[in-house]
Amino acid sequence: MASESAESMASASLGTQRYPVAPGCELNVRSGPGTGYSIIDVLPQGATVPVNCQTPGTRVSGPYGTSNIWDNIGNGRFVSDAYVKTGSDGYVAPRCG
Repeated sequence: MASESAESMASASLGTQRYPVAPGCELNVRSGPGTGYSIIDVLPQGATVPVNCQTPGTRVSGPYGTSNIWDNIGNGRFVSDAYVKTGSDGYVAPRCG
């Protein structure tokens, strides 16, 4: 599939499901699970993210409700689950440990 990026193909081969960021939203990526952590990146509108593990952190209100769940999308990279369409108000991945 030439149209897929190497990253999405690698995720697919590892079985990591990707979830869409809320439509029309650019999403801050933080260095830890909360709004007190520094912003290290901003995901563009239309992005999808892997959810490697999840952990509690700062409570955030977003398009998908209010949640204290933070999704780890890479090494030292976290986004609020309130902005990610996982289809659940609870945990959909193992707890980060």
